Amino acid sequence: MKRIRVWDLPVRIFHWTLVALVVTAVVTQEIGGNAMQWHFRTGYAILTLVLFRIIWGLVGPRYVRFSNFLPTPARLLDYLRGRSQTRFPGHNPLGSLSIVAMLGVLLLQAGFGLFSNDDIASEGPLVKFISKELSDQATWLHKEIGATLIFVLVGLHVAAILWYLLRKKENLVVPMLTGDKKVDFDAPDANDSWGVRLFAAVLLALCASAVYLLVNMKP
Repeated sequence: MKRIRVWDLPVRIFHWTLVALVVTAVVTQEIGGNAMQWHFRTGYAILTLVLFRIIWGLVGPRYVRFSNFLPTPARLLDYLRGRSQTRFPGHNPLGSLSIVAMLGVLLLQAGFGLFSNDDIASEGPLVKFISKELSDQATWLHKEIGATLIFVLVGLHVAAILWYLLRKKENLVVPMLTGDKKVDFDAPDANDSWGVRLFAAVLLALCASAVYLLVNMKP
């Protein structure tokens, strides 16, 4: 067994910050009232992180790149049937689909939130660009469909972690904390240099600036 760097620091910070923000979004939604201002701010932060992760999946270190872990239908089928001979230091084919689904749903959820309203005092920053009817539809998609999908995906994610821990004796949480994973096969380390981390910080700042400009658009 040898230890390799799988998850770079930027993607680890992304992961745990996103967890905290999703929990905050749910709590502030349930509280309502003045807490809705924090719900919107949390949504902007989630949108920033999701945009960052999508771009990081194109330009980041090897194991976070979509080109590295997105499976073909044939590879996915082989993996589900237990026929795959490929070793996966990072995401396996099933986990890969979970990541893409979560990013997609969160992106849509944050997007619909920008156009949502509560018919009382709170409304998204882009409501002014659409009709009340469209805003009501966006609100329904945000509160009913998107929220339900997030709960389902989070539940499946937690269930998968527990299944790997109990059935395969593989802890998926520790590598996302430390960045390292023990493997019994040859695999290169991910680039987690300070140069990569600085590049990620600049990219995150650009994503945050883009979201700021979006939510402050004038009609």
